[in-house]
Amino acid sequence: MNNPTGQPSFLDLAKMFDHSLLHPTLTDAQLDAGCALSVRYDVATACVKPYYTARAAERLAGTGVLVCSVIGFPHGNSHTAIKVAEAELAAREGAKEIDMVANIGRLLGGDLRFVADDIRRVNDACIAQGALLKVIFENDYLQDSHIVQMCEICSEIGVAFVKTSTGYGFVKQPNGDYSYKGATDRHLKLMRAHCPPAIQIKAAGGIRTLDDLLRVHALGVSRVGATATEAILREALKRGVPGPVPAGIS
Repeated sequence: MNNPTGQPSFLDLAKMFDHSLLHPTLTDAQLDAGCALSVRYDVATACVKPYYTARAAERLAGTGVLVCSVIGFPHGNSHTAIKVAEAELAAREGAKEIDMVANIGRLLGGDLRFVADDIRRVNDACIAQGALLKVIFENDYLQDSHIVQMCEICSEIGVAFVKTSTGYGFVKQPNGDYSYKGATDRHLKLMRAHCPPAIQIKAAGGIRTLDDLLRVHALGVSRVGATATEAILREALKRGVPGPVPAGIS
């Protein structure tokens, strides 16, 4: 913490954000604007679609903001070799952090050996390229027992982060509608309880307000994926969260 009181400072909060730029309709102009916003607020990363990784790296070069790219996104069903190739390419193009979706169907089917091998091979590729890996569970599809199994697998492998959701894990309901919860307090507590302190937790999906951010921070979350980055940080300023504040933000 930068604030000696122990309360998170503005910069502490800003550095919790992977500013999410993943919606399929986002144009390059919108992605460019999202990178500019990421720099303006000095967040941790801009989390971008794979094809845009190199351009994001150019736009963020020399700033304190890193590039995060996604692989196997959003459903995790790619061949492991393709996930490895995606991770290697993303890292070569400038991604320092990589968010990978686990193979959800294999997890639900009980093939934990496959799931672990899938994660291990991608993690090894990331480490070799100087990048860190976040593993997305997609908790909306899982029971608590699956989440615990994923925590155990990721803990044994030693990934950098475990992550709740993609933001796109919509579950079909009996009436035909699709719903999505994203990061819930119960799941975040479960993940924190079953991962060692060295593995960080990323919450994604449903982090829309400053109160949401502060609540998950108190649960042990160190990173969030969000699109409401600017609104949340503007609210932090309004409430007088202590600085420092990036130049140009008032």
